[in-house]
Amino acid sequence: MILGDGERSRLSGSDATLDGLFRRIGVRNPDALALVDPPNRADFTGGQPRALTYADADRAISAFATRLRSFGLYSDTVVAIQLGNTVESVVALLGVLRAGMIAAPIPLLWRQKDMTEALGRVGARVIVTAPRIGACAHTEIAMQVAAELFPIRYVCGFGADPGDGVVPLDDIFDAADTVLPVQDRRPGNPAAHVAAITYDLTGDGWIPLARSHAELTAGGLSVFLESGLAAGTPILSTIPLGSFAGLSLMLLPWLLSGGTLHLHHGFDADAFAAQSASLRGGMVVVPAPALADMADAGLLDQAGTVAALWRAPERMASDARWRGAAALIDIACFGEIGLIAARRAADGMPAPIPCGAVSNPRNAAGAVVSLATMRTKANTLALRGPMVPVTAFPPGADAPPFAADDAGFVDTGFPCRIERDSGTLTISAPPGGYAGIGYYRFRQHDLESDVAGVDPAATIVALPDAMLGQRLAGSAPDRTALQEQAQARGLNALIAGAFRSRKPNAA
Repeated sequence: MILGDGERSRLSGSDATLDGLFRRIGVRNPDALALVDPPNRADFTGGQPRALTYADADRAISAFATRLRSFGLYSDTVVAIQLGNTVESVVALLGVLRAGMIAAPIPLLWRQKDMTEALGRVGARVIVTAPRIGACAHTEIAMQVAAELFPIRYVCGFGADPGDGVVPLDDIFDAADTVLPVQDRRPGNPAAHVAAITYDLTGDGWIPLARSHAELTAGGLSVFLESGLAAGTPILSTIPLGSFAGLSLMLLPWLLSGGTLHLHHGFDADAFAAQSASLRGGMVVVPAPALADMADAGLLDQAGTVAALWRAPERMASDARWRGAAALIDIACFGEIGLIAARRAADGMPAPIPCGAVSNPRNAAGAVVSLATMRTKANTLALRGPMVPVTAFPPGADAPPFAADDAGFVDTGFPCRIERDSGTLTISAPPGGYAGIGYYRFRQHDLESDVAGVDPAATIVALPDAMLGQRLAGSAPDRTALQEQAQARGLNALIAGAFRSRKPNAA
């Protein structure tokens, strides 16, 4: 059996699994509303919006887990999930865990190339997706990946008519109470077992990181404590599950608070406004670069708390003063290694990053130490704590390039400086050698070689972008042909999109 570090689990203060947290809420409040789809889901993935009570969700999770076990798969089988920010994504992830397997949530813009590389490293056996997410036929891509990777035996799809060879899943929402098959008994603390795999990009390519229940809970607990969420608080999240930050900001605060989780996919102003208005003082989770524009448009007026995710934490210290009525929690995210949650004080400015212990809630009696920080000899930020991963996947594989030092610190690669007056840390730049677009990262030389492989005369560069941190821009003798070929070769959608034909400026 695959185990994590039992001592780290003990330090998190709990032996609860993610499914255990869900079951605890469901037993207490079976008829309470648990999960609500985006009202515009038909526009981007088809089907009518779902709204599930905890009892409904529990039955669907068990039905999904039973379906996986019916395939003859063993405990700790890796199941990849590539779904929009919908009810199905949460049900599938918790269903994988209930089946005793390991979830690998996959970023939505990954196409055949990235998926084949990443899933091949972890021996995934199943891909769960949908026939369409946006304009992309995801079940077709999953079938292409399965054709390349022998270990993948099943491609499963939510949605009407998922396609030939794809196992349909929509019927799990109509299932009655289900008795799960007996699972293999695992030794040790259940929270120390690997729950999910997330991927970080290093100089050696995509590195799968083993994340235990305890590590994921520790990340979510820091956000939960800093936000001060009361029991039953509703949450509206625009951040999907395809990363450690998504799990920590969306899934875990919901499991810890026991309220209703409202999901928002991409961004649709009308849909978001309707969802936000229904929160009545709940928490809204948004990308930090969109914060000012959303506030100016009045889209955050109904929120009691706003959690702003900084994928480019070097930009956080220079952010404008927050003047909204809602409490604002900044979440500085350092790739897949860890995150730091801090509530803004009365002056409305971002709180500095401590050098040393980081506690939540910040400056409160009885606060829980969630992380420790330090500046390395290379002047980069290093983190240590119960949320920080300690192994690649599978455990026993070669140590990742950011393996912990003798004191347990993991180097994030983010350059930082110590402020002379306060002794706090300021992130000064992103890690070198990478382009970061939202939460997608690319190695510079990979971008260039991928594009050159399509057309040696083409070029691609990463340019500064106020919203995304950076954006990709490409030039080619025939933009349309290069975009089509990039899509045919299964390159990331952001690479293909860099060669969109651009309309000339109006005179």
